[in-house]
Amino acid sequence: MNGRNSHQVSDSASGTYDDSDIYDDDGRAKRTGNVKSAVAHIITAVIGSGVLSLAWSISQLGWIGGPLALFSCAIATYISSSLLADCYRHPDSVTGKRNHSFMDAVRVNLGNKRTYVAGFLQFLSLYVTSVAYVLTTATSMKAIMRSNCYHKEGHNAPCSYEANIYMVLFGVVQIVMSFIPDLHNMAWVSVVAALMSFTYSFIGLGLGIATVIKNGKVMGSLTGVPTASVADKIWSIFQAIGDISFSYPYSMLFLEIQDTLESPPAENQSMKKASLVSILITTFFYICCGGFGYASFGDATPGNLLTGFGFYEPYWLVDIANVCIMVHLVGGYQIYSQPIYSTADRWYTRKFPKSNFVNDFHIVKLPLLPAFEINLFRFCFRTAFVISTVGFAILFPYFNSVLGLLGAINFWPLAIYFPVEMYFVQNKIGAWTRRWIVLRIFSFACFLVTIVGFVGSFEGIKLWGLTIIGAMFQGVMTAYTLVLARKSFHACRLFRELLALGFVTVLEVDPFAI
Repeated sequence: MNGRNSHQVSDSASGTYDDSDIYDDDGRAKRTGNVKSAVAHIITAVIGSGVLSLAWSISQLGWIGGPLALFSCAIATYISSSLLADCYRHPDSVTGKRNHSFMDAVRVNLGNKRTYVAGFLQFLSLYVTSVAYVLTTATSMKAIMRSNCYHKEGHNAPCSYEANIYMVLFGVVQIVMSFIPDLHNMAWVSVVAALMSFTYSFIGLGLGIATVIKNGKVMGSLTGVPTASVADKIWSIFQAIGDISFSYPYSMLFLEIQDTLESPPAENQSMKKASLVSILITTFFYICCGGFGYASFGDATPGNLLTGFGFYEPYWLVDIANVCIMVHLVGGYQIYSQPIYSTADRWYTRKFPKSNFVNDFHIVKLPLLPAFEINLFRFCFRTAFVISTVGFAILFPYFNSVLGLLGAINFWPLAIYFPVEMYFVQNKIGAWTRRWIVLRIFSFACFLVTIVGFVGSFEGIKLWGLTIIGAMFQGVMTAYTLVLARKSFHACRLFRELLALGFVTVLEVDPFAI
């Protein structure tokens, strides 16, 4: 019996009636999302404050390579999203059973083994993005304080502020926001966040245009910032390509957003429309903000137009832009954390179906506020999640330096490989057919972009990143060594000596100096 039939009720007077107006075909509450709400979700997830740092990427590539890279990534993202939209239902893309999440789609199309890999990469991406949002919010809060300080004391004043308190405040706000049950109830949050992203993007665009007019000329060159050597230029190009390519994909949230859409019309068609609109809007802001930022500062383009103080005045307008960034990041954090919350809810509900702690809801009434429901498990788990992201951000304040590396690791598998492979299975695409060859070439080209971004990201982290990675590697391998020690002490001893020698070599040799 399917979900819809399970909600049919027999009435002695009128017989059986169908309450499909209340429940969908999977037995869940009727979905109410549409193209507009999906666009809001996507823009909230994609257009982060990173739009203000794309000017630096364009400055490295120049007026030819920068826009070309942006348009190429936009096209690749739309192709990938169109493939993924058809995998929401299985086996038929319109009438098949729903896949409520990215992992569900991988499981039914590619099997359990690849589901574990996809799940690990997806939740790693969601978690590290949440940590990055904590850090970015603190950066914007500090930028407001510094902007006011520079306005009063001068641009050369030593204006420095502690970030930890701002991270804690952001965490408190997120604990409150985590009372939102799921992504289905977040349309209003995404709308507000999307409006904020438009606001600070327009402010950045306006300041860029004003600066170009003030300068009386368009800065920059066709080939980008000159460097001391060819090797340095290659490093900067690789890093810029990586930053641009990682600023588009939202595949780790795609099916979760599609699961909020009402039907009819068919969810895959609505999601394709939402993706097209979102990518066009995103590309417009990326081109305008990045282009005018580069046109304003040329070779001196900062890493971030607002928090990097490309613009000092009018200081109040810069403050407003940073406030908009913070409000947007509040919603963005929830967009990236809600899939983790919902997965935990489903898993623990299946694991402990009779637990009152996991399954019971309690009505809470507070003064001046409407009554609302609270689930103790959700409150504890989500609070612990927020605390962990804030704690990680405080312990590793330079974590943003390795985001490019993590983005490189996740870009091709999540945004390209899994959607292409699932599309092959879903549509029974035979090997060496025209469509198979085209999509294989597309996947391989994106894989090369991932390699380029991965290599370029090392320039950003350098020895600090190598030290952290080496320490993590040593910790994992040391734990593994202790397990092996129970079986073979002598073999373990030799292994540890070789490991220690290799680890010391990694930390002492700077590969970028070779």
